[in-house]
Amino acid sequence: MKKKPSTLKNMLLALTLIAGAAALSVGLVVAVTEEPIALARQARLEAAIRTVLPEFDHLDEPKIQEVDGGELVFYRAYYNDEYVGTAIATFSTRGFKGLIQLMVGLLPDGTIHNIDVIRHRETPGLGDRIELRFPWPRQFQGVHPDNVNLRVRQDGGDIDAITAATITARAYLEAVRLAFDNFTIEN
Repeated sequence: MKKKPSTLKNMLLALTLIAGAAALSVGLVVAVTEEPIALARQARLEAAIRTVLPEFDHLDEPKIQEVDGGELVFYRAYYNDEYVGTAIATFSTRGFKGLIQLMVGLLPDGTIHNIDVIRHRETPGLGDRIELRFPWPRQFQGVHPDNVNLRVRQDGGDIDAITAATITARAYLEAVRLAFDNFTIEN
């Protein structure tokens, strides 16, 4: 086979073919994985709602509220048509590695039933201790935010920070306070 000369035209043609093939490959991967990723996120969201609330048999349509450059999503839950609580998808952008998204379950009187992490990028072994598989987040179960200062002790609050992950703990608590403050307005 005869070698083609290295001209600008031949180099541009080769680069265009390579870039086109790469773009087509990436587009194909996105098209194939987009729906499974969306389904997995929806399943994670539904699992978080079930984790943070008492037993329920149906939810109202989600209510979205714009706050602080983001949005809170409220899921009011009922069991036999009796209101049992609200799950609130909340957030903080002040985590050590940025965005932390939580699902906070509040009973009708505002007491925290449970809190679950929807998404974060905190450091494994340090900041990931905000996840329910660790003991630190369980301390909020049964706590009413009006009775406890939901700030870390270093900031004058009542909560011990996570050792070596104070920034993460602050962001977590900020997200919980954001949910509670807007829950009291919403109800």
